[in-house]
Amino acid sequence: MAFASICWSSSLMPIFFAILVYFNVNSAFEFKHHNNEELVQVLMDVHAKCSNITRVYTLDEKSVRGVPLYVIEFSLRPGHHELMKPEFKYIANMHGNEVLGREMLLKLVDYLCEQWNARDPDIVALIEATRIHIMPSMNPDGWQLATDMGGNDFLIGRLNNNSVDLNRNFPDLDRIAFSNEENHIYHNNHLLAQVERLTEPIQPETRAVIRFIMQIPFVLSANLHGGDLVANYPYDESRSGRPNGEYSSSPDDNTFRYLAQSYSTYHADMADPSRKGCAEDSNDFGKRGGITNGAQWYSLQGGMQDFSYLSCNDFDITLEIGCDKYPPVEDLPNEWIRNKDALINFIWQSHIGIKGMVYNALTKEGIPNAVIHVRNITDHNAYDIEHDITSVHNGDYFRLLTPGRYKVTAYREGFLPNSKIITVYNKSGFPAQRVDFRLKPITVDYNNMDENFMSDVDNKEFNYYKSGWYGKHPLPKP
Repeated sequence: MAFASICWSSSLMPIFFAILVYFNVNSAFEFKHHNNEELVQVLMDVHAKCSNITRVYTLDEKSVRGVPLYVIEFSLRPGHHELMKPEFKYIANMHGNEVLGREMLLKLVDYLCEQWNARDPDIVALIEATRIHIMPSMNPDGWQLATDMGGNDFLIGRLNNNSVDLNRNFPDLDRIAFSNEENHIYHNNHLLAQVERLTEPIQPETRAVIRFIMQIPFVLSANLHGGDLVANYPYDESRSGRPNGEYSSSPDDNTFRYLAQSYSTYHADMADPSRKGCAEDSNDFGKRGGITNGAQWYSLQGGMQDFSYLSCNDFDITLEIGCDKYPPVEDLPNEWIRNKDALINFIWQSHIGIKGMVYNALTKEGIPNAVIHVRNITDHNAYDIEHDITSVHNGDYFRLLTPGRYKVTAYREGFLPNSKIITVYNKSGFPAQRVDFRLKPITVDYNNMDENFMSDVDNKEFNYYKSGWYGKHPLPKP
């Protein structure tokens, strides 16, 4: 089974909710375990209060039992990608019996709208600068089963209605990436087109989220789980096949560690070295800053965070936000206080690193699907970050990076590569540094170009192109 590796095709179409025509716009948010109908009502109430900056829509497949998968978007132009504004997403309740994330995202949705209307400067700035997508429940069927059984079983409701663990159901792109490494093939991104067969059928909830990931050019994401207290980052799968204890680093290991810490250190006690683990035999995650590499904790195949990173431009992590998978209602207000700052701060991380436009030097038109390759030259141990991202839509790109010095190269077949040396600072409260690239078509007669245009032509880059650089860093298949 093959998938197209296009991350920015058509926008998801909004759904019209004919049955939800009356809204109590003055209703206050209630901490409770919202059922699947009440979940929709919360989203629609928020949309009624903040209709100018929100859109409620569903993914293009329903759950096994036919429950729609709802998303709410916050942006200045709901339904549209805006140039130079990163796309962000939260997904929760992937395991149906892990419900804390579901309730935290519903409260987050209410909070964003409330603070926008109150003109909170931080929330206004966040929504003005970011397109935010929030999906409170990926597994409404599992939630229903867990709730029907009292919500106190460690396993009941974890799976979908076909008894499949959705966080083991994504195409296993790790094995493709690891095979490429072993064969010295420097291709570690947009790997979905290389999937030829699947080990098990893709579930409707998984298919819907795969299309979601491929249709919207997400820059940063997190999926919320429960049962422990730690921020978990790629890779989730070990290279050797060991079940645990093996650190499986990605090319962006430094950035992923930073992203995980951007949540753990803003959480009330996730990064507290003195806190106890969630169980007697629990890992001492607090002593490690509240973060862990996925495979070092335990290895899994077919997870969503690795899939997101290897199929698209999306940096995705997994947040275990509470020891109790199904906490009692009276604990929910305090859990919101414990997670609120971390949830907000993590969205802001979609603005670290660099962003910019890749465009045709002659026509000034944006160039989609151009590759952005990064070499870390911070110190004498320079190295290529062997994970490229691509420009989207009308040529804009976003590349998450930690502070340092880098050589960044933009290229696309038919154009000369263009490189720039940049320094990333990631100042708090400032947007990502803008770095644009103008690419010159190879068919141009450079002898007749004006002097100002020719002044930044780097002959080394032309030789770079002729030497077969594209063969080492191939373009993703359209």
